[in-house]
Amino acid sequence: MLLIVGRIGKPHGIRGEVTVEVRTDEPEARFAPGKVLRTEPGAAPPPAASERGEAFRVPAELVVESARWHQGRMLVAFEGILDRDVAEALRGTLIGVDSGEVGAPEDPEEFHDHQLVGLAVVNPDGDRLGEVARIEHAPSSDLLVLRRPEGGTALIPFVKAIVPEVDLAGGRVVVDPPAGLLDL
Repeated sequence: MLLIVGRIGKPHGIRGEVTVEVRTDEPEARFAPGKVLRTEPGAAPPPAASERGEAFRVPAELVVESARWHQGRMLVAFEGILDRDVAEALRGTLIGVDSGEVGAPEDPEEFHDHQLVGLAVVNPDGDRLGEVARIEHAPSSDLLVLRRPEGGTALIPFVKAIVPEVDLAGGRVVVDPPAGLLDL
């Protein structure tokens, strides 16, 4: 499973460097020089031509040459991306790592998104409420997006008071929602 760690934005300068919208808690580790990042198929715009007139297609993998922070943004140079036109062709590309390459978090109360997606969501009595469709990373707290069995979704704040237990081995998340939360 591909874990998205960033989205390539606009070029920065004329030598192929790009801005990256970071989508990981560990940007220094994910964007370290030499790291190989996979591109998500179909996420990039159509091929573009460089100033030399050669067609450019987004490769299946990009290798980080350098990365740095500049005015609150991550700037990344990838091997082989040498001019602004080619960097522009990368705009909108989602980049990620294979979930098998990511170790488990050290904190037992911390989880990677891919560990939670697909788990059954039950109330404290064991009644099935649905399953985790995805995780939304909101400014105040993360939200579990619950796919309801009858259709539709519900947002559940991923806080201890509402989500008292995550049982990865059992394949379930116990949720104790306040009255009306699942009706929103």
